[in-house]
Order: sequence, then structure tokens, then C-alpha cells
Amino acid sequence: MSPAGGDWRKSTHSGGQGECLEIADGLPTGSPVSVRDSKRPDGPHLLFPAPAWAAFLTALKASRY
Repeated sequence: MSPAGGDWRKSTHSGGQGECLEIADGLPTGSPVSVRDSKRPDGPHLLFPAPAWAAFLTALKASRY
């Protein structure tokens, strides 16, 4: 099931090993970010406040080697 007004998008860093995350894409700016396991598309998903998700991505990008 797609989130209201959006679609699920697989991480561009997924290695094709079946361990992939999908995020809800196309939602309004500032909306909570939905994340789910691609192996369980009908299973539960996690919701992150937009500022927390942005901080996570910033920290992740800064930690790249």
C-alpha cells in the first residue's frame, strides 16, 4: 500500500542482496517520512519526523569515506 499521495522508492544504495529499504516519495515537504522493508511491502513501516530524517541523512553523508 502506498502512502497517501506518494509512492514507495527503493534506496539507490541497495545492493540487490534483498536487504533494501524503501521510503515514501512524492509527499509534501515537511511530511513525516515513511520507511519500510522492501521484503515486506505489506508489513509495517516506520515514521520519522521530517527534521529528524534530514538530520539522519546529513550525518550519513558526512560519514562517507
